[in-house]
Amino acid sequence: MGRLAGKVALITGSARGQGAAAARAFVAEGARVVVADVLDTEGKALAGELGETAAFCHLDVGDEDSWAAAVERTVTEFGPPSVLVNNAGILHFSELASTTLADYERVVRVNQIGAFLGMRSVVEPMAGAGGGSIVNVSSVEGLAGMPFLVAYTASKFAIRGMTKVAALELGARGIRVNSVHPGMIDTKMVSEAAGTDVDVSWVGKKVALGRVGRAEEIAPLLVFLGSDESSYCTGGEFVADGGATATHALKV
Repeated sequence: MGRLAGKVALITGSARGQGAAAARAFVAEGARVVVADVLDTEGKALAGELGETAAFCHLDVGDEDSWAAAVERTVTEFGPPSVLVNNAGILHFSELASTTLADYERVVRVNQIGAFLGMRSVVEPMAGAGGGSIVNVSSVEGLAGMPFLVAYTASKFAIRGMTKVAALELGARGIRVNSVHPGMIDTKMVSEAAGTDVDVSWVGKKVALGRVGRAEEIAPLLVFLGSDESSYCTGGEFVADGGATATHALKV
């Protein structure tokens, strides 16, 4: 307990799923957390559940003005952010030849532009407060490709690359920047992208641990990267995928 005592964290896409698990873990470890999302009802409910050390803020991660308001709300509510978790993301399933420009841009706007704007928005307040940690949630699709996910994969590779540039630029200002690469995690994102409830358990049978992951299994990694325990980690790629990237396409 208390691994994040004194930290102020802004976590995007945290009204539910992986982001909500992170928000709960951060509060449990002593952080004050801004739950940021476009899902107002769920976000407010989670912030209420977490108590006085949490507050909800409506945030459209693809919008500059929305980011400015979220950072201002964070500073007003709890102080300058010392941790930013760029977790917000969406999926779109479509083969390359059938992917519309509108759908491609929609994914890039949330996943890639959202992470870019988030990093840019916190640099000055975070550096001014003595530094901090930015955690960018990429994916195993930021390490290798997957059919029918051209937009998602492109955005997650971009997050991986931007993380390294930011780490190189911001290290001298006391800001560490790392990327996290989860594998298949049991959240609503896949079902929403598919437009119907999807059983993803079969995917788990293809990885070393024989199952899909849970949001609560990613949260401790985010806590570690947000805490001072990771003080010598920057520009790194942290994988939590059940062993998905331990093999290659010839696996039977």
